[in-house]
Amino acid sequence: MTAEELQAIISAGLRCDHIEVSGDGRHWSAVIVSSEFEGKRAIQRHQRVYATLGSRMLTDEVHALSMKTHTPAEWARQAGG
Repeated sequence: MTAEELQAIISAGLRCDHIEVSGDGRHWSAVIVSSEFEGKRAIQRHQRVYATLGSRMLTDEVHALSMKTHTPAEWARQAGG
């Protein structure tokens, strides 16, 4: 799997304002900004992203995914805007 493929899978299942994915084919990092994260705790946000991957985590197609999840407002504050 490529970073572009993983990004497309996540984007297909979650409305993303911004998404960056990098990794080596098994271990991935992602920065995801979505209004769907409004009012959700970190664990709920991560569960929402994992839901877009379906069985890919269970079958080891995606071995590991570390992520930073933000709402659009959080992302704007972090960017200094």
